[in-house]
Amino acid sequence: MQENKINYRVINLLAIVALLYLLVSSVGIWWGIISKCIQVLAPFIIGFAFAYAFTPLVRWLQKKGIKKGIAVTIVILGLVLFVGGLLWVTLPMLYDQLSLFIKMIAEVLNNLEAKYDFSLGSYEFKITDHLNTILGDVGSIVSSSGIDFINKSIGFIGKFIVGFVGFVYFLIDMDQIRSAVKDWLRSFSKRGFEYFRLMDGEITNYLKGLEIFMVIQFFEYSILFLITGHPNWLILGILACITTVIPYFGGLITNIIAIVLASVVSTKLVIFTIIICLIFPQIDGYLISPKIYGKTTNVSPLIVIMLVSIGGTLAGIYGIIAALPVYLLLRTTYRFFQKDLKKGMVIVKRTI
Repeated sequence: MQENKINYRVINLLAIVALLYLLVSSVGIWWGIISKCIQVLAPFIIGFAFAYAFTPLVRWLQKKGIKKGIAVTIVILGLVLFVGGLLWVTLPMLYDQLSLFIKMIAEVLNNLEAKYDFSLGSYEFKITDHLNTILGDVGSIVSSSGIDFINKSIGFIGKFIVGFVGFVYFLIDMDQIRSAVKDWLRSFSKRGFEYFRLMDGEITNYLKGLEIFMVIQFFEYSILFLITGHPNWLILGILACITTVIPYFGGLITNIIAIVLASVVSTKLVIFTIIICLIFPQIDGYLISPKIYGKTTNVSPLIVIMLVSIGGTLAGIYGIIAALPVYLLLRTTYRFFQKDLKKGMVIVKRTI
């Protein structure tokens, strides 16, 4: 009887290994199918992600005594007015700064070629060509009429509308969705419910922290570079905000761009920019970020660098952005099932 039991364990182990081999060997096919599904469902996924991220704000308003319907309306209108107002005010300014930004980049490249006697050749053309394309897109938004803009961007507008409608409905029904998932998990597995409840808290804390930190980064660096007289203060503020989703490297990219652009203006501006790039990232990393995130993203810098490298290799920019949150979820999963994994390893060792 004991031999038969051990044989069954070996057979099960071999079946799992064979299944993993089939999955790994056909990863290209599966990844293609998954990519197509993600493209189709992207507006709904983004809408759900935004609704999930803004649900804590709705709850906060409800705790202040505001009814849910009014709280949801306040959040939606506030988001629309904020984004719309920001675009209305900054787009013309952004076009002017982007035009200056391209000229300064071209000047930096020319200075490097003249000083070190080398030529970037086609790379210089590609850089300026991409930047001019972006400038043309921004210029068309600023100068075109509403009808022209819609005609030029009908595909994006359609996806945006679908995503926004999905965001509204998901935000309204988020409590019901969460309740239904909780009830299903409780009926399926009490331990599974505890696991997903822990994951839900981890994701919520990360998204809340990321949203707050992105807003702080935008205002912090926009104001700092404006005070120092940097001609590209708005673009640098936007870059600081956007690149926040890339751990460590995002801020480094923004700082390098700021210093390089300052080098074609004046030595005084370079000194001020270097001071900002040396002091304020330390304040962000050691004071602001821990206050916002708490212990949620307490990850070794070496691990973060490895995660960004692996994510970029596997999925490009999307992999870089998703690397840290995926790691946090995997870390939480490991800690939750740590005892079960150890028991499983003991069984495997006995079997082998």
